Amino acid sequence: MTAAGERQRLAYFAWAAVCLIWGTTYLGIRVSLESVPPALMGGIRWIVAGSLLTAYLVARRRPLPPVSQWGGIALLGFLMLGLGNGGVVFAEQYVSSGLAAVIVATAPFWMAAVEACLPDGERLRRSTVLGLVIGFAGIVLLVWPDLTRGSANSRGFLAGIVALQIASIGWSIGSSYSRRHGRKAGPGAHADDIDEVLGTTAYQMLAGGLMMTAAGTLRGEWSSLFFTSRTTVAMVYLATVGAVGGFVAYAYALRHLPVSFVSLYAYINPVIAVALGVLVLREPFTWRMAIAAALVFAGVAVVRWKPQPAAEDRAAQAGTYSTAPDTQPGRARRSVA
Repeated sequence: MTAAGERQRLAYFAWAAVCLIWGTTYLGIRVSLESVPPALMGGIRWIVAGSLLTAYLVARRRPLPPVSQWGGIALLGFLMLGLGNGGVVFAEQYVSSGLAAVIVATAPFWMAAVEACLPDGERLRRSTVLGLVIGFAGIVLLVWPDLTRGSANSRGFLAGIVALQIASIGWSIGSSYSRRHGRKAGPGAHADDIDEVLGTTAYQMLAGGLMMTAAGTLRGEWSSLFFTSRTTVAMVYLATVGAVGGFVAYAYALRHLPVSFVSLYAYINPVIAVALGVLVLREPFTWRMAIAAALVFAGVAVVRWKPQPAAEDRAAQAGTYSTAPDTQPGRARRSVA
């Protein structure tokens, strides 16, 4: 096998690892919350992960982001980790891990809305509006029984759903900002480009972790923090395999595979999360939930679908496609878990 073929084979393994690893993080969050308060859980996880990734880059003698970039990195840390991951962690106190993954899959809806509001963003197409209607119909079907009950448990569940939407909005705004200001790394990118992306990600993890730790301190969470064997294993997994391992595998897959293929992980993660929630935590998953999830996935598929260019357009752009493949990682950003 040629070197290029070997790299592509490893890239497919990396993509499979992304699907599996990021599908399991929802379970890890749910288990960690058994004894670790939400804000401190996220803070500890991302500080450890960011420190490990920074140490890896320092050991390889790779440059880290200069001070001039710290402001933008801190903003992304707040949007994508503080709001994005923080919203998921808060929600999983009240929403099952599988359903949380399904709701997070609606992030492309908010991404489309954010882009439509920007001067240089993509305008809403009819198919996008149709996808939004289908997807949000699934969410309404999911939450309707709790909307009509009004019990304390129902209010907690609804608060979790709102938190997941806030998480998706934060992730979407952060992704739009990153697409316009961040360094792009896609198929064919140079190793130095990948290292720069890893360095930026490491600092985002540290910034987001510090913000979440500060929030936990203000909420007085330290007094209720303790670890069990289950939560210790879950936290170690989230900070190492779930964060560092997942992103390194994602960066490698994105470097050697088309973005359109790599982005398919977003459809597989919720399936893995639901299956693990049912099998490991005995979380309920009814036919109503299954139909709602199917509507959400159908809506996401419609929103993300784009018509192929005409034959003459493809011929005219053939040289561009062959020498400069799609290198927009913002279109396939990782989930907020």
